[in-house]
Amino acid sequence: MSKSILVTGGTGTLGRVVVRRLLDAGHDVRILSRRPPPAQAPLGWATGDLRTGAGIDAATSEVDVVVHCATTLGRKDVVVTRRLVEAARRNGDPHMIFSSIVGIDRVPLPYYRAKLEAERLVANSGLPWTIQRITQFHDLLARITSVQRFSPVIGTVSGVRFQPIDVRDVAERLAELAGGAPAGRVPDIGGPEIRSHRDLARAYLNSTGRRRLVLSIRLPGAAFAGYRRGDNLVPNRAVGRITFDEFLAEQR
Repeated sequence: MSKSILVTGGTGTLGRVVVRRLLDAGHDVRILSRRPPPAQAPLGWATGDLRTGAGIDAATSEVDVVVHCATTLGRKDVVVTRRLVEAARRNGDPHMIFSSIVGIDRVPLPYYRAKLEAERLVANSGLPWTIQRITQFHDLLARITSVQRFSPVIGTVSGVRFQPIDVRDVAERLAELAGGAPAGRVPDIGGPEIRSHRDLARAYLNSTGRRRLVLSIRLPGAAFAGYRRGDNLVPNRAVGRITFDEFLAEQR
C-alpha cells in the first residue's frame, strides 16, 4: 500500500538513496531540506530547518511515516530529533523511523551518547516507532583515508576493525521498514565483511593508485577500547551485500 513519507536529510548521503527506493516502491515522498526546491523537483519538497523548527510543522503534516536520516554532531542531534518528534506529535501520529549506529550503548563517544539520547526520545515519544542501528558506511571509511591524501603517512587505529555497509543496502532496509508496521528496536545490520582499519585504508589507497606508508596507532581511552573489543560490530547480522572493494571499484 502506498504511503505518504517524509524523509529528513533527503538530500544527504543516505537520505537521497532512501528517497529513490521509496519512489521505486510507489510511495508519495516528501523531502525535508533547508534549501528551497530545485527547479522542476520531481517529488514533494518541504523547506524547513530542524535546528530552529522553522517549517517543521508544515513538513510533518499529513504524512504516514517519517524516516529520520538527518544527523548532526554532538548535542545538536538531540535538539533536532526533539523538534522533529514534537512537530510530528502536533500534526498527527506518523510512524517514526530512526536510523542509528551499532554500539552506541557500548562505545562511550560523546557523539554516540547524543545518538543514544535521541533514540530514547523517539522510543518515549508516544508515536509509533522503529529504530534501526547500522554499522559505518563505506563512504565514511573511505573519507577517513581520503582526507589524509596529502600526507606522506596514512594513520589508522591499531586493533580496530570495522564492518562497513553500503548506503544502498541500508536504504533498501529503511524503505522496507517504512512500508511496514512499527517494530520498535529491530535487529542491527552490518556490512558483509569485517576488516581491520589498516586493511581498509590500504584497499582505498590501492584503488586510487596512491602509494603511502600506512601507520597503525594504538589510541588510549575507553572508546577505543570498545572498538578493539568489537563493540561496533554485528558479525551475526552481516546482511549487506556490497563489499568495500566493490564500492571502491565503482568510485573509480
